[in-house]
Amino acid sequence: MPPAISYSEDELVYLLQQRNQEAFNYLYQNYSAVLFGVIARVISDQQIAQDVLQEVFVKIWTHIDSYDAGKGRVYTWMINIARNAAIDKLRSKGEIMKGKIHTGEDHVYNLQQSLKTEQHTDAIGLKKLIAELKPEYQRIIELSYFKGFTLDEISKMLEVPLGTVKTRMRHAIQLLREKFSR
Repeated sequence: MPPAISYSEDELVYLLQQRNQEAFNYLYQNYSAVLFGVIARVISDQQIAQDVLQEVFVKIWTHIDSYDAGKGRVYTWMINIARNAAIDKLRSKGEIMKGKIHTGEDHVYNLQQSLKTEQHTDAIGLKKLIAELKPEYQRIIELSYFKGFTLDEISKMLEVPLGTVKTRMRHAIQLLREKFSR
């Protein structure tokens, strides 16, 4: 058995930009589980989530030249691609308005909840800070930032006036900033 290959983030990005197939295989083997976890939190249908995962890797492969290390880690860049692709898939299929995604009480940031494919990505403790907010603030943050709903969609979903949703969002962000800066 050949020795396991390991790349630094800079090496991986460079090799991907050179269209190195071995680096892409490494990328898939080491990041597909966490990216699938991000997608599966937005899309409940496992088959659609798998399809979106494949689309995400195609986007990574074709857009790696647009990655800017000055703006953040490649890991964060890929997670954003996965999250945005999942949200785009829901919106394109009209799944949000059909109510086919789960918006129940299982909060995305629940510390006890975990998927088999999930890796721990909350190194800055954001989930813990969100859990300390009032439930009405937690819900709006969850729906907006973790599930990708617009404030208007949240307003309709929760049957709360749009102005109230905006006020709660603004207040929740202010509280998170204060808690995070401690």
